[in-house]
Amino acid sequence: MSKNDFSSLNLHADLLKNLTTLNYTQMTAIQAQSLPPMLQGKDIIAQGQTGSGKTAAFGLALLNKLEVKRFRIQTLILCPTRELAEQVSKELRRLARSIHNIKILTLCGGVSFGPQIGSLEHGAHIIVGTPGRIEDHLRKGTLRLDHVNTLILDEADRMLDMGFQDAIDDIIDQAPSENRQTLLFSATFPKQIKSIANRITKNPVTVTVASTHDDSSIEQHFYSVKNNDQRLQAVQLLLLHHRPESTVIFCNTKIETKEVAEELLADGFDALAIHGDLEQVDRDQALLRFANKSASILVATDVAARGLDIDSLDAVFNYHIAHDPEQHTHRIGRTGRAGKKGIACSLISDKEFHKVSLLEDYLGMEIKTEELPNRSELNFEPMQAPMATLRIDGGKKQKVRAGDILGALTGDHGLQGKDVGKIQLMDNWAYIAIKRELIKTALKRIANGKIKGRTFRVRQV
Repeated sequence: MSKNDFSSLNLHADLLKNLTTLNYTQMTAIQAQSLPPMLQGKDIIAQGQTGSGKTAAFGLALLNKLEVKRFRIQTLILCPTRELAEQVSKELRRLARSIHNIKILTLCGGVSFGPQIGSLEHGAHIIVGTPGRIEDHLRKGTLRLDHVNTLILDEADRMLDMGFQDAIDDIIDQAPSENRQTLLFSATFPKQIKSIANRITKNPVTVTVASTHDDSSIEQHFYSVKNNDQRLQAVQLLLLHHRPESTVIFCNTKIETKEVAEELLADGFDALAIHGDLEQVDRDQALLRFANKSASILVATDVAARGLDIDSLDAVFNYHIAHDPEQHTHRIGRTGRAGKKGIACSLISDKEFHKVSLLEDYLGMEIKTEELPNRSELNFEPMQAPMATLRIDGGKKQKVRAGDILGALTGDHGLQGKDVGKIQLMDNWAYIAIKRELIKTALKRIANGKIKGRTFRVRQV
């Protein structure tokens, strides 16, 4: 028997029997690493991508400890969208087929409140829901978490992206802290996730199956250019050749940053610039639009890019080689993260070959320049970012929550949760990323509808 066999785990016989009927025999990496400590009742902080098998991992752990005869809400699972919550509920029901009388209830926004209240009155063992709707039920007193002994945050980074920080904090405050097992799953681990994990878990076991970037995950290319005109042409050719969804172009001066962004914008690329002359509000909005994929190219100096936290950056371009080799590795290290492949393209003129020699010594490799892509073979269709951004003139001070915005967009046969990207709440306004082809629909829903019983001004930025 292999140590990766489900049969090697201390699972109830009926769960193991059902796994066989589902053709679940070998554990995935995240299951093999997280299930043993979860079955021992330990808290978990797990990093894993979509499709890694994490739902089955925490599903088996919670079902193994569930007391079916104790008809109380014992497990609460928070998910960022209604679609994911429904997928989790469906998978849990498959895993629990051999256990009779388990009741799993899904509570999400975008659907009527009344039927959910009725279902809650009849009781449940497991609640799966979105933070906004769970918080609503807690506020109305239709849901209590007094008996919850397992709390699961699934795709925690996505929930924070969508602006659910306050709702999550409120929900956790109302769940028992004593004798509670907390399981946190996230594809990436920005500072906010680490802060939450430290606050809500006790002596957690850390599980990582998606590695951070390494040399093999970054594909480096070097190209020789003669002058600045050819340098800009080279950038455009490489963008059209690779067609990355998100790219940072590093320049050595703020003047060059402005010029490159303006030229790219004039030629139909979704480009933004950040540099020292920008007002803070403009810088914040540019970074926000780039982070939520409403702009595909960010042109920046090293100083301006400090604090830039983009986990799924497809490509990095060095318009000029960095002044020192360490800075070069810091730049390109922003791509190829979280188990993904990244591309780093560096442009070199004759005047920069002294930097190349230093870089070769630092990297321990010989740098050879390549031919630029052939213009005649490229697709010159415009490269548009996949998302667009709406700004609502209402935020935290107007008591607007992410769940309210999501409900206004997705309720009554509106958009689907997957069509909505990051929701970021400020004091007096909110930014929402929407799939670009649906931006007009979303704009009309917000402009003609109501949030918290009020009408708010909304515009695309």
